[in-house]
Amino acid sequence: MTTPNLTVTDIKSFIGSRDFNASRDFYVALGWQVIYDSDDLRVMELGNHRFYLQRYYDRQWCNNTMLHVAVECVEDWFAFVKNAFTTNNFAGGARHDSEIGDEGYAQTFHVWDPAGVLIHFAQFPTE
Repeated sequence: MTTPNLTVTDIKSFIGSRDFNASRDFYVALGWQVIYDSDDLRVMELGNHRFYLQRYYDRQWCNNTMLHVAVECVEDWFAFVKNAFTTNNFAGGARHDSEIGDEGYAQTFHVWDPAGVLIHFAQFPTE
């Protein structure tokens, strides 16, 4: 009997978009790159990590979707994101109205994309 190969090579989430192009522009302004682009699906990459941005919107689903982005320096990311919101006029409901806070497990701040997806930027404590 042979042992099955159950190796997982990756896991990616699908993220909805109310306005497909506005969501792309939002994520690109925050540092993601579009590495695949079609009429209804984009692969977005940040730091060798990817998700699928799709041309599909369900308000309840998007408002209950979260991305967690672990970073080395939450202060630098906070400044970068704050600047992106200052220099871009994001469409839809994109907003950045949180400060860096201690969530117990990490220092975090939050951003909402144009479809209402909540993004947590988090720096874990170093040991």
